[in-house]
Amino acid sequence: MKKDFSPVLYGAFLNCRTEEDVRLLLEDLCTYQELEQLSQRAAAAKLLIEGKTYAEIILETDISSATLSRVSRAVNHGSGGYRKFIANVLIPQRKGN
Repeated sequence: MKKDFSPVLYGAFLNCRTEEDVRLLLEDLCTYQELEQLSQRAAAAKLLIEGKTYAEIILETDISSATLSRVSRAVNHGSGGYRKFIANVLIPQRKGN
């Protein structure tokens, strides 16, 4: 049986104190393309929650319709991670700007 290293990954993120810490960790963990895809999915989730249409989101983010469909399914029927992320991270940043 393979060992589950998920707690190590989760702990690494929990120990990040600044946005810079998270950026450095993600740059070491992910390829440039993986980071682009994660960023694109987060942006698409935010736009879905804001009520944008698929066409608007695809135009704005250049995300594929298949990926957008998966993000939408996760936003609407997933574990709530996207909604919590958007509510706790992205929306407060907007208020501060």
